Amino acid sequence: MTTPPALLIAGHGTRDTGGAEAFRAFVREVARRNPGLPVAGGFIELSPPPLTEAVAALAAEGVRRFAAVPLMLVAAGHAKGDIPAALARERQRHPGISCAYGRPLGPHPDLLRVLDRRLDEALGVADAGGAERRSARAETTVLLVGRGSTDPDANSEVFKAARLLWEGRGLAGVETAFVSLAAPDVPAGLERCRTLGARRIVVLPYFLFTGVLPDRVRDQAARWAADHPGTEVRTAGVIGPTDELASLVLARYREALTGDIRMNCDACVYRVALPGFEDRVGAPQQPHHHPDDPAHSHAHSHAHSHSPTHPRTPQNAHDDHAHTH
Repeated sequence: MTTPPALLIAGHGTRDTGGAEAFRAFVREVARRNPGLPVAGGFIELSPPPLTEAVAALAAEGVRRFAAVPLMLVAAGHAKGDIPAALARERQRHPGISCAYGRPLGPHPDLLRVLDRRLDEALGVADAGGAERRSARAETTVLLVGRGSTDPDANSEVFKAARLLWEGRGLAGVETAFVSLAAPDVPAGLERCRTLGARRIVVLPYFLFTGVLPDRVRDQAARWAADHPGTEVRTAGVIGPTDELASLVLARYREALTGDIRMNCDACVYRVALPGFEDRVGAPQQPHHHPDDPAHSHAHSHAHSHSPTHPRTPQNAHDDHAHTH
């Protein structure tokens, strides 16, 4: 049987030994789930093994083709520049090898579902009935906290994740903050929640594994809560090495090998059942009009290929996708 191209999982790295070991354990678990698939993992910085050693280990096993998946939630500097540069160097060091490069992970509906579970765990309603769960959520504002970057594009993806988390989940609101390099920081984000009327806030770290920065999020939230006893603050756990994460890494691996990326349909309600929008799955995008501009007709254009009919009303006629005039 022909051995498939290898999977190289590229991590950021952390000074936290527990977080680094969580990454290494996740790489081992992905390998265990996929017998026959060569799997290796390495870090860009701070933690062993470095990507250089991971690629060298694959090459020593006779691997000549692999796909690298950045185990990162947003396309920040490491995913955009450092990892591709490291892979280019490794191709020079190991003549004859080739690699494809996958997309970062989020925001993806599978990971949003994990965040949903972490929220329920923080609220103590993971095993509660539907009515109790809905009531707890209706009184809860979430502060989604990302790593933070000097790259505005990367920061904008955290805001996208926050919006997708808000949609259809019955929460009082979802706000966004960052633990480093970008504003608003965690205390400012909590203050915004309080100013908007939140009485209970769940701080939800948008991180894959434990580490220095998730610990900082928890510490900053605890200090702010101590100074504001009138506001209940709870901090949820990180995403962690879940089944959803392992499946998504394999999906990004296959996507990289086939080149079948096209437009980003990860969170398209016509392909994926998001909470409150399940009826849209499989429906086509119909030509539509603008209620406020009846003099113009609009031809709807979209790169998806979905069907059956989904009737539209004036209230929802202009709420889905880009169009051309």
